Amino acid sequence: MSNFRGRGLQANALGTFDTVVMAVAGSAPAYSLAATTAVLVGTVGLASPAALLYCAIPMLGIALAFSYLGRIDVNAGASYSWVGRTLHPFLGFISGWALVISATIFMVAGSLPAGSMTLALFDEQLAENTALSTVVGAAWFVAMLLVVLGGARLTVRAQLVMSGVELAILALFAVLAVLHTGSARAFDWSWLGFSHFDGVSGFASGALIAAFYYWGWDVTSNLSEETRNSRRTTGLAGLIGIGIVFLLFEAFTIAVNVILSSRQIEENNANVLAVLGEEVWPGWGGKLLIVAVMLSTIATLETTLIQVTRSLFAMGRDRTMPSALGRVHPRWNTPWVAIVVVGTVALVMLIASNALGSVGDILSDAISAIGLQIAVYYGLAGLAVVVAYRRMLLKSVANFVFGGLWPLFGALFMFWVFVESLSELSTASVTIGIGGLAVGLIPMLWYWRQGSDYYRPAKLDATRTVETDYVPDDHADAHAPVHEGLPTDF
Repeated sequence: MSNFRGRGLQANALGTFDTVVMAVAGSAPAYSLAATTAVLVGTVGLASPAALLYCAIPMLGIALAFSYLGRIDVNAGASYSWVGRTLHPFLGFISGWALVISATIFMVAGSLPAGSMTLALFDEQLAENTALSTVVGAAWFVAMLLVVLGGARLTVRAQLVMSGVELAILALFAVLAVLHTGSARAFDWSWLGFSHFDGVSGFASGALIAAFYYWGWDVTSNLSEETRNSRRTTGLAGLIGIGIVFLLFEAFTIAVNVILSSRQIEENNANVLAVLGEEVWPGWGGKLLIVAVMLSTIATLETTLIQVTRSLFAMGRDRTMPSALGRVHPRWNTPWVAIVVVGTVALVMLIASNALGSVGDILSDAISAIGLQIAVYYGLAGLAVVVAYRRMLLKSVANFVFGGLWPLFGALFMFWVFVESLSELSTASVTIGIGGLAVGLIPMLWYWRQGSDYYRPAKLDATRTVETDYVPDDHADAHAPVHEGLPTDF
């Protein structure tokens, strides 16, 4: 990997609490529930809670992989760097590219609900207008673009406000849902079992959608170069974030099964949470949950922008993408070129999405396509940690389980879901998902032939920690010193 040295990101800007907030905001609990519940119910029916439960187990394995890899390689590119230095640089690039493409698609899929939810606060009929939703969503997107450009500290302050209000509303409605008396059906423990899945392929399709629910907690790893004590903090925050959103996802999907009828879910495919709110608290409930979804959507647009721009920053720094992407703003210490490029591309795609149909149609195809790309880069990270820690796995039971077996299970699960779901998804979803990955072969092969040092990496090994220092000086030497030493523990 290149030891290119230029102006760095803002070091030590975030603490532990900040990164936990970012992890939760990255998974966007209210947005995920509102935008994805109808898709999940349409795929697996009453087994929605089971899909989220059984996807959470391998997802924790992937979070463990990110945690342990982050201890030995602090890099804004996260899986892009780890996979490239353990498995193969080509796979590392594809891992980073999968995140870039999935995040870019999401910024279209996320901006539309941000616009429609904002309009729904004033007039529910306006929320169905795709063109108007696009305009308002684009305005929110540009606002978040400016916040991210302003630096990590400004970003986390905005998150504290948005996610704080969102989580308070969700917690309130979780309690109200438990106390609710009128229901469409009684709770059934079979909703947490396998009986409601339509065979193996049905389970795989449900798990792929469930992966989208959780996706985003790994933003903490992309912020590692800007976090205090990041070798510990980023991984821990990711694990805590998954735990918090898992509880919220289970509470609300069970509430949807109990309180809403199949017809209500089908007729409100992009607004399920608001309908649930009206049932639980007529008059105010729907509006409050619309506020929660709106804030969640805007918040996760921000974290997604961080993920994609930090990944592109790492790629530009390594010269596996245009080196201009690795430039950092002299005042805000943010990768401003990457932010401008991503913002421009996403806005063009957002405007073009008007031709694709309704908000619900766009969300359905985008969620499945993103799920495929998530499965790729999460799965590769799960394999990478086993390779990086291979010499330490048999030193203790904890090493073997948490650094090897569980992440490996998570990786195999992700790859299995990827393969099994291909036959079940729409042509549009598969084309977007696989086609987006295939496009990455062009820059990968181009910069490989240009001789980027990324394609001649120093192998990542847990028996030593390799840390590259980036000095915030535009006129620094071309190569940074490499410090080696044993990890504090495993």
